[in-house]
Amino acid sequence: MPAGMKPLEKFLKKQTTALTRAGGFGEKATGTGASRRRASLSRVVPFFRETSPESGPAREVFSPDTEEAPCWPSATADIRSPSLSSDEQSSETSLDTSWTPLPADTPDNLALALLDSVAGKRYGNCTETLLDDFMLTHPIFLTSDRFQQVLLQQFGVEGKAGEGWPSWDGAERKQAVLSVAFRYLDTYRELLQEEGERSNSFPKELYLCAVQELSQFPELVEDVLKLQRWTEILQCPSEEDKEIRKKQVRPLFRHFRRIDACLQPREAFRGSDEIFCRVYTPDHSYVTIRSRLSCRVGEILALVREKLQYSEDQPTQPGNLLLVAVTSAGEKTAFRPSDEAVFTTLGVNTHLFACEPSELESLLPLPEEIHWSPGDSKLHDMSAEEVATQLVVFDWELFSCVHEVEFVCYVFHGEQARWRPLNLELVLQRCSEVQHWVATEILQCQSLPKRVQLLRKFIKIAALCKQQQDLLSFLAVVLGLDNPAVSRLRLTWEGLPGKFRKQFQQFESIADPSRNHKSYRDLMGSLRPPLIPFTPLLLKDLTFLHESCKSFHGELVNFEKMHKVAEMVRSIRRYRSSQLALDTEPSPSHLQTKAYIRQLQVIDNQNLLFEMSCKMEPKDM
Repeated sequence: MPAGMKPLEKFLKKQTTALTRAGGFGEKATGTGASRRRASLSRVVPFFRETSPESGPAREVFSPDTEEAPCWPSATADIRSPSLSSDEQSSETSLDTSWTPLPADTPDNLALALLDSVAGKRYGNCTETLLDDFMLTHPIFLTSDRFQQVLLQQFGVEGKAGEGWPSWDGAERKQAVLSVAFRYLDTYRELLQEEGERSNSFPKELYLCAVQELSQFPELVEDVLKLQRWTEILQCPSEEDKEIRKKQVRPLFRHFRRIDACLQPREAFRGSDEIFCRVYTPDHSYVTIRSRLSCRVGEILALVREKLQYSEDQPTQPGNLLLVAVTSAGEKTAFRPSDEAVFTTLGVNTHLFACEPSELESLLPLPEEIHWSPGDSKLHDMSAEEVATQLVVFDWELFSCVHEVEFVCYVFHGEQARWRPLNLELVLQRCSEVQHWVATEILQCQSLPKRVQLLRKFIKIAALCKQQQDLLSFLAVVLGLDNPAVSRLRLTWEGLPGKFRKQFQQFESIADPSRNHKSYRDLMGSLRPPLIPFTPLLLKDLTFLHESCKSFHGELVNFEKMHKVAEMVRSIRRYRSSQLALDTEPSPSHLQTKAYIRQLQVIDNQNLLFEMSCKMEPKDM
C-alpha cells in the first residue's frame, strides 16, 4: 500500500475496540491481509456514524502459539454472515442444514479433498456448495499457480492401490480434475484473459495431457473438446486485436474529462487498459500521459519525464522525480516507485503531482479545489425522476463491473492480491463523490428559498433511488444531507415542509447503525434482485468476519471461515442475478442530465464546506 494512505482498519476502530473489550477479538490478525489495505473506508463513507454491534457471547480465539490443534466452530454455530438479512439467513440455513464442512487441513490437502468430493459425490448435494466455496476463497490460502499445479499433478496420477484416490477408477479421477478445472476457468475467465500467456499455459498443458489419455479413456473426448475451446478463449490477442485495443483509450472517472466518453456504457476496467491522466507540476501546469491502469509509479514518472523534456515551459531538465497525490485539503501522499495501480486509489478531488524531493513541501492543491464561487445549481432545471434514474443506471453499471473476487482481494490481500480490485475502488469512490455532491450543491446556493427547494429535491431523489432499489445512492444522498455542514443550516431545514422532514427522518433511521445496522438489513431482506447494496457496508461485514476469526492455525486452513466468506460473496451474486430494467421515457434533456450525473463537480474538503456553511448561516443567526 502506498506510504501514508490511511488503513482500512480506521473505519473499524471503534467497533474493534468495543469487541476487544468484550472478548470478541484475540490478537490482531497477522499477514498481508490484516496489515496492508488499499483504500480507507473512512474516506469513502466520511459521515457514516459508528457504533458497536450487538454484543454476543465471547468466542474462543486461538493463538498461533497454541500447541493443540484448533476446534473450529461447527457448521451449525451462529456465526452467520452479517451481510445477509434475517430472511436470507433463514433461507441459507434451510438450504445448508446438511452441509458438512471440510476439516481443517493444509491447502494442498483441501484441494485433494475437493477433487475427492467431486469424483465420488461424497458430500451429496453439498458438493456444489463446497466447489463454489473453494473457487471463491482459494486465493486466500492457495495461490492460483499452486492450484493449477495440483490439478495438473492429480490428472496424471496413475491411481495405484493405496495412493491418490484408491476408490475411484482413472476415468472418474480425470473427469473430476477436469470438472474442477472448468469451474475455475469459468469463475475467473475475465481475470485470466487479462493475464494472457501466463494463464493460457494452464489449459494448454492440461489439454495436451488429456489428448494423450484419449486412447485409454475415450469418454474424455467431450472434455478435451471443451478444453480446446478454453485455450482459444484465453489465448493471447492477435496483433490486430492489440492495435484495436490501443485505440480504445479511456478516461478514468474524474481525472480526465471527455463528454463523449462519459456518455458511453460503463465497462469493467482491467489492469492492461490504457487511460489518459493528467499529472501536474508544482506550478500547476500539467502533462497528459497515456498509461496502463496497472503500471508502476516508476513507469508513470518515466512518461512524465519524457513529456517534460519536450515541454517549452520546462526551462531545465527534470531530475529525480517523485509522484505525489495531493488532496483538496492539502494532504500529501508520496508513492514508492514500485507501487502499482495508483489511479483508482485516488480520492474524489485528489490529483497526481510530479516534483523533485525539494519541492514536496511546496505543493498546493489546484486553485479550483480551494476556492469556491456561489451560483445556482443545474439541478433546478432537472427533474428529480430523471436525476434519480441516471444515478441508478450509472450505479448499476459500476456495480456490474465488479468481479466477485475483488471483494475477497480487497479485504484479504490488499495490494498483494494477484487481481487488483480496480472496479470495486471506483464504486467506493462514487459513493464518496455522491455524498459530497449533495453538500456541494446545497452550500453553493445562496438563496434560502432555492436552498429549501434543493433540500426537497434531494429528499425526493433519495426516495426514488430507494424505490428503484439503489441503496448505494440512496444512503449516499442521506449521508450527504447528514453532513455537519448541511445539517447545521437551521433556517434551511425550518423551511422544509413537515411531510419532507418526516420522510427524511425515516431515511435517517435506515442509515442508523445501531443494533448492527438492523434497519438497513431489514430493508435489504424485504427487497428482491436486482438491487444495488451499500457496498461499503458489505466490505465492513467482510472485514468484521476476517478480523474476528482466524484463517489459519499453523498450516491448517479454517475452511469453515472460507464457507462464511463465500456466503457473503454469494449474496452479492444474488443481488445481480437479474438485469436492471427501468421503464422510463427519456426526456429531451436526457443526455444533458446523463452527462451531468456522470461528471459531478464536488467539493470534498470538509473544512471548506463548513466555512461555506458558516458564511451562509452564521452561528449567531
